[in-house]
Amino acid sequence: MHASQAAPAGLRGLESALRETVAGEVRFDAGSRGAYSTDGSNYRQVPIGVVVPRSVEDGARAVGVCARFGAPVLSRGGGTSLAGQATNAAVVLDWTKYCDALVSVDPRARTCVVEPGIALDALNGRLAEHGLRFGPEPATHSHCTLGGMIGNNSCGASAQTYGKTADNVRRLEVLTADGTRMWVGPAGRAERARIAAGGGRRAEIHAGLERLRDTYLADIRRSFPDIPRRVSGYNLDALLPENGFDVAKALVGSEGTLVTVLRAELDLVPVPPCQSLLVLGYEDICRAADEVPELLRHCSPAQLEALDGRMAELMREEGAHLDALDALPAGDSWLMLQFAGDTRAEVDEQAYALLRDLGRGEDDDTVAFSDEPEREHRMLKAREAGLGVTARPPDDRETWEGWEDSAVPPDRLGAYLRDLKGLFAEFGYDHPSLYGHFGHGCVHTRIPFDLRGANGIADFRRFLERAADLVVSYGGSLSGEHGDGQARGELLTRMFGERIVAAFGELKALFDPDGLMNPGKVVDPRPVDGQLRLGSAWRPADPETRFAYPDDAHSFGRAVLRCVGIGNCRSAHGGVMCPSYRATKEEEHSTRGRARLLFEMLDGHADSAITDGWRSTEVRDALDLCLSCKGCRSDCPTGVDMATYKAEFLSHHYAGRLRPMAHYSLGWLPVWARLARLSPPLVNAALHAPGLARAGKRLAGVDTARPAPVFARRTFTQAWRERGGPAPDPADPRTVVLWPDTFTDSFHPAIAHAAVRVLADAGFRVAVPERPVCCGLTWISTGQLGVAQRVLRHTLDVLRPYVEAGTPVVGLEPSCAAVFRSDAPELLPGDEDVRRLAGRFRTFAEQMVDHAPGWRPPALNRRATVQTHCHQHAVLGDDADRELMRRAHLLADVLDEGCCGLAGNFGFERGHHEVSAAVAEQGVLPAVRAASPGSVLLADGFSCRTQIEQGGTGRRALHLAEVLALGLDGNLPSERPERLADRPAGPSPAARRTPAVAAGALAAGAGLAGARMLRRRP
Repeated sequence: MHASQAAPAGLRGLESALRETVAGEVRFDAGSRGAYSTDGSNYRQVPIGVVVPRSVEDGARAVGVCARFGAPVLSRGGGTSLAGQATNAAVVLDWTKYCDALVSVDPRARTCVVEPGIALDALNGRLAEHGLRFGPEPATHSHCTLGGMIGNNSCGASAQTYGKTADNVRRLEVLTADGTRMWVGPAGRAERARIAAGGGRRAEIHAGLERLRDTYLADIRRSFPDIPRRVSGYNLDALLPENGFDVAKALVGSEGTLVTVLRAELDLVPVPPCQSLLVLGYEDICRAADEVPELLRHCSPAQLEALDGRMAELMREEGAHLDALDALPAGDSWLMLQFAGDTRAEVDEQAYALLRDLGRGEDDDTVAFSDEPEREHRMLKAREAGLGVTARPPDDRETWEGWEDSAVPPDRLGAYLRDLKGLFAEFGYDHPSLYGHFGHGCVHTRIPFDLRGANGIADFRRFLERAADLVVSYGGSLSGEHGDGQARGELLTRMFGERIVAAFGELKALFDPDGLMNPGKVVDPRPVDGQLRLGSAWRPADPETRFAYPDDAHSFGRAVLRCVGIGNCRSAHGGVMCPSYRATKEEEHSTRGRARLLFEMLDGHADSAITDGWRSTEVRDALDLCLSCKGCRSDCPTGVDMATYKAEFLSHHYAGRLRPMAHYSLGWLPVWARLARLSPPLVNAALHAPGLARAGKRLAGVDTARPAPVFARRTFTQAWRERGGPAPDPADPRTVVLWPDTFTDSFHPAIAHAAVRVLADAGFRVAVPERPVCCGLTWISTGQLGVAQRVLRHTLDVLRPYVEAGTPVVGLEPSCAAVFRSDAPELLPGDEDVRRLAGRFRTFAEQMVDHAPGWRPPALNRRATVQTHCHQHAVLGDDADRELMRRAHLLADVLDEGCCGLAGNFGFERGHHEVSAAVAEQGVLPAVRAASPGSVLLADGFSCRTQIEQGGTGRRALHLAEVLALGLDGNLPSERPERLADRPAGPSPAARRTPAVAAGALAAGAGLAGARMLRRRP
């Protein structure tokens, strides 16, 4: 979509002017605008366009162009704002891709200078060598940016010790819409006199600030509550004489409505060497809140956090953070106190002293204590997970922001919570979870507002007004750390009164007289019930689908709504989600960005950015770099499953149309693998012949940079049938079916032979299906869901005797096992056999650990570097694998380096190799290269093994079954034990040049050309 369509007539030249002036990326297309249409809040506004500046100077030029055209500007960081600050009908400046530098560090002064796009965890990671960190740490620390934290005045749990972001900002380099650029900070009389003598706009602003302060001096002192967590409103109190007339602190928390922050000088704090955690249990959350003042009288904790029984209940129902929950003491609500110090003895004594003062003992059932960092981390992560856990409760209610961030004096917290719960009951908002930063009186919750109908929205407004009056009656703040934005801007008069709100308006006029900086927030705010993401006028399509979406009321639209904008998919380290974002740093290529586009695709609003539904090229392009790794299914706090959504979209997008050739070459791999059995040497020669292989890859839609895997001369199933002998009785309790997936069978058959050896050693009788079977994975990942359904039905027919007998089926390839556990039941929701098979399909490790009583694996006594397949991480879990490795005396280093980047067909498809390699180089391949020569490299997934082998590591990875089978033969070699692996050898140079190769290539080309005739298949 062009600027002329996206904006009023006066802005028609904006896009071209930005392209001429800005070196970065200028995007006015529908896909970019849709991806940035909302943040983590209840609100939605489609932007005019998006600019991704390549430098701070570039961003400043973009602001200048926008000002020239009268276009509003929205500076955006991580996009996690919960009050609507990061959504607007404006030109969005996304600083996160390029403007993320740590400009300088002064370890002695404990300061640093940063650009606005740097993420907090990235900053603290770079500061670690100096033993320093930035103090405030919101729950979104993995991906929130310093620019966003400054805009929002963010806090987090650590603010108990370090204060708000405003308390840790020394100076800011800012830019006004009219082009005034300056560093601001504390400005005493002498400094203000110097600035005044310099004249110009800078002097005008400082003089205006002084007049504003003097005019409203008494009002500011009277109206600003003296509490730890007052984040609502502009920080006019920073201009008071007793606060040093600090202009930087006054601008922190202004939500991009006054200036654009270009750089920031921050105060840093030492990283505490030791920490301990004390958890106290209470009968309910109000009683826990009552004790907060008493606790604070006796100690000074680094953190004082709370979670209630409702959150714990939701975590158990969702199977989340179970280890942490099991470590909680008795009670139905809990306070978590973290202590910090220089020695373990010091932090332990802080906890013990508090217990003595309270008359409690460490052995009380309502007390849990830990000074083990890993255990503390798990428990605090459970508290951090509050937003995700409460966003999509298992009872299927929709919960929303709006009153998720109020704060009161800590000594009045218990009474406030009782009144707030009474208000919930009055409005019929049953049992929202209450948790938060209780040491500072800050309360988080999500409330089941009805934001779809007019009556529900009217109740939403009335509740917010009543809640605002309630918190003000307790001397509190509308916001304790999330800011005002659109959610609370309209309520500021109830908290501060007319005069202070008028002063906010004067401050806005001083910095931004034309109202171009993030308009409609704080000053002249849009209504709390306006521009809702849903709203009473929302009319989304409800399309028929191939998948059943059983956990989403059988609705694709409801599945898409799982994304509430938390943004964990934008993290840089840990877990799997989201590899394409980590490689590209593009919002459109994050799980959240794709979910936003799918939401827009449902065309529920009159201004929806995507208007052509399933045929949308913008949605297709955003999904193109989705690896279908399923990492989001487990790592996203609300369980978004983008791999499934992608398959669904592709199914409809290409219905009745010619697909990309990779869908035929790679999507139909099981068929081509069976045909390759006619002459594996010829096929391998053709696939690796100079020139011919390159031409064949181009025809097949395969990236020419990706080597083809080598077909085995004899598949496992061929060898099995040649063995002869009767098949074991399906009803025999010792019988197991070994699943002959295409990857193992055709490329690495030695793995299946190894599995047979180990299963037999454990006393099992192995059966192999007598007819071809397939899980349909390659058709699913390419969106050929009709074919996948037919393939699955055929497979169920072949396996019926075993399914009826309840015979377990053991899978070696994690992605195939994941299909039967998740995809197959959703593709064939009414089929009882697929449900039965899902319940009996096991991984190799699950079979050996849980169903082989008395069997002991060989003692390998070796270190192992382990790459877990993404589908196993997301769907199956690896607990059994870890236990099996423990029993085999493998000291396993299970990598937490994300996806390998190959991801089935993804890394082979044309145009994906660069991203595939970038994903691998972010963690997996460097970890493999760093592994000691004597360690065992384990990767049960074919994709992972292939990427490791082709990634220049000089190593090969083994399947766990192979390592155990080798162990049955004796000790492994002291170095590079993978050299014992039986892998197909590639064709010799002579074989690649043989004339027969030409015939083979022609045959392959003819087969692929014939595949075009398959276009009519779903």
